[in-house]
Amino acid sequence: MEIHQNLNVPATFFFDKIADSAIYDVERHTGKRITRKQLQNIEYVKEFNKRARAKITIDKFIDNAVYGFTTSTTKNRFYVEYRIEPLDSRSCAVVYEEKMESFGFIQKINDVTVGILWGFLRKRRFKSMLKQIEATY
Repeated sequence: MEIHQNLNVPATFFFDKIADSAIYDVERHTGKRITRKQLQNIEYVKEFNKRARAKITIDKFIDNAVYGFTTSTTKNRFYVEYRIEPLDSRSCAVVYEEKMESFGFIQKINDVTVGILWGFLRKRRFKSMLKQIEATY
C-alpha cells in the first residue's frame, strides 16, 4: 500500500511528530530514554496484549526526510516507510509505504483476504491521522 499526501505543514514539523512518536514508543516499551540520534537501528519488543508481541526495528532514520521501521511477528513482517519532502517553507509531501510478508500458506491467504477487506479503511484512517497532524500546526 502506498499513499501520497500533500500537507500544509513544514516538513520539519511533520517529521518532528513522527520522531517524537517513535521516541515515546521506545521509552514506553523499554523504559529507556533515547534521543533522535539513537533511533537508527534500535530494536525493541512491543507488547500489544498478553498474547501478541512484536519486534520493532527502526531501519531508516534520515532526519527530516525518511523514517522506516520493521515490525516482525511469528506470522508476518511489516515494513513501513515515511518519506517527507518539503514543497516550500510551509508545506510538504508525504509518501507512506507499507509492505507485508506473511509466513506460511494459510497466513498468506488470510492476510490477502483481510488486506482486501480492510485496505480501504486503513487508507482512510491514515489520511485522517495526517489531517489531525496538520490541524495541530
